[in-house]
Amino acid sequence: MRRFRREAVSAETVAGLIELACRAPSVGLSQPWRFVLVEDGVRRAAIRRNFERCNAEALATQSSDRAALYARLKLAGLEDAPVHLAVFADSETPQGHGLGRRTMPEMIDYSTVAAIHTLWLAARAEGIGMGWVSILDPAEVAQALDAAPSWKLIGYFCLGYPEREDSVPELERADWERRRAGARFLVRR
Repeated sequence: MRRFRREAVSAETVAGLIELACRAPSVGLSQPWRFVLVEDGVRRAAIRRNFERCNAEALATQSSDRAALYARLKLAGLEDAPVHLAVFADSETPQGHGLGRRTMPEMIDYSTVAAIHTLWLAARAEGIGMGWVSILDPAEVAQALDAAPSWKLIGYFCLGYPEREDSVPELERADWERRRAGARFLVRR
């Protein structure tokens, strides 16, 4: 989701989506997610500059036959999305008392992803689109948002009402890639 109407999403709706996201499962009931609503124009501009630089670097790595297609893709909704949300995982959260993390500390990150997925589903149920901006330098995002040192950026998201509804992903419509059937990814032992 990269194309948004500029119509505002109410603060109550955003708060409700965050509440629902916080009901996601988490290792040891640690709730390690930290949601940062990015409302300040200066901080949003810093994220946009970060994206533009990282996107230019990514374009330079594309093969000559893919570069033109890559350059035409709209890869972020940073300009139009009314809601910008950074989601971090707090690796030092005392909540949960470390349960389930000794042998698999990455469960903090996975728990945060579960909250993001829950947020995504809840947003779609409200008619709100959500796009994941992954062409960013995480350290620069953390610095721009004054994140705590123990926080790891899991994702930066644009939320808003979509310009249009479509069941086919935008990257598939642009011929970047095709979705594969689930059977292709199933392994039986």
